Amino acid sequence: MLNTETIRYKLEQREIDNLSDFATKSRFSKGRKKLEDECDLRTTFQRDRDRIVHSKAFRRLKHKTQVFLSPFDDHFRTRLTHTLEVSQIGRTIARALDLNEDLVEAIALGHDLGHTPFGHCGEGVLNELVKGGFHHNIQSVRVVEILEHLNLCQETIDGILTHTWGFTPKTPEAQVVQLADKVAYINHDIEDSIRAGIIAESDLPKDCIKYFSSVQSKRLNKMIHEIVSNSKDKPQVAMSEEGWFYTTKLRQWMFDNVYIDSPAKLEEKKARNVIKELFFLYKEMLKPVCEECKIERIVTDYISGMTDRYAVMKFEENFIPKGLQSGAKDDYLFKLAKIID
Repeated sequence: MLNTETIRYKLEQREIDNLSDFATKSRFSKGRKKLEDECDLRTTFQRDRDRIVHSKAFRRLKHKTQVFLSPFDDHFRTRLTHTLEVSQIGRTIARALDLNEDLVEAIALGHDLGHTPFGHCGEGVLNELVKGGFHHNIQSVRVVEILEHLNLCQETIDGILTHTWGFTPKTPEAQVVQLADKVAYINHDIEDSIRAGIIAESDLPKDCIKYFSSVQSKRLNKMIHEIVSNSKDKPQVAMSEEGWFYTTKLRQWMFDNVYIDSPAKLEEKKARNVIKELFFLYKEMLKPVCEECKIERIVTDYISGMTDRYAVMKFEENFIPKGLQSGAKDDYLFKLAKIID
């Protein structure tokens, strides 16, 4: 029974009194797989956010590639800074639409926890090697449910799963994150690509620049306004038709000029080889100690959780000759072999 004197109860009531009719209220969450006592100070979605921030997978994002592998200065985005930008854009939209800002923040902070080292390059390699494929959004759910046992609410897990293309979010907050993710990476990847000298501001499609502006902050602001003005007091969160047309055109232009076969991708062949060689190496290492049916799952969890530099270190340790020394052991690989069903 709820204690009406708790701070959590007051926060839940504030949501009910002030948020949109379409917003997801924490008091009416579909709950967690494993029942547990509620917190007196935080709503259920606030607890989800805190659990994600304190997870090991979240900390590792700081050393995972966004677009540029091993960038030459400290101002390029990593997977962690991308995640923070998605969170902030999502919160801005949620606040403007009177949606549940805490749920948006939890989803945004957790959406890339399952991402591989070396960004989408690493994801592509595992997708080729793993039976049934590999998708970082599905792996993110596996991280929070199985590998780190965060026991998150169903709404948070759904938002993490559906943040990427081809999935349909069940809540307006998850819709916000799905859009915020696209808005964030299109804009910050343009800025990073200009910084790297791969493209110039003048190279961007003229009609997109005319519609959004060539100035980073103005372009970002325009996209957010397009979402808010088109979604106010509606059950669905979406960008205006015209705004979405120019956003997707800009995204496709980035694929054609940056994401595929550009100077930003020169090292990807080497990165692919790192992932591939480690994958086959660890499968062989586990054969004497693990059931065959579990090996691929264990190796996939292990490699997808690596940071860029840890993957490189493990590759060097196992494939680059060196003088006699006491090598580090892959203890976590064998720990996973004991806990994964």
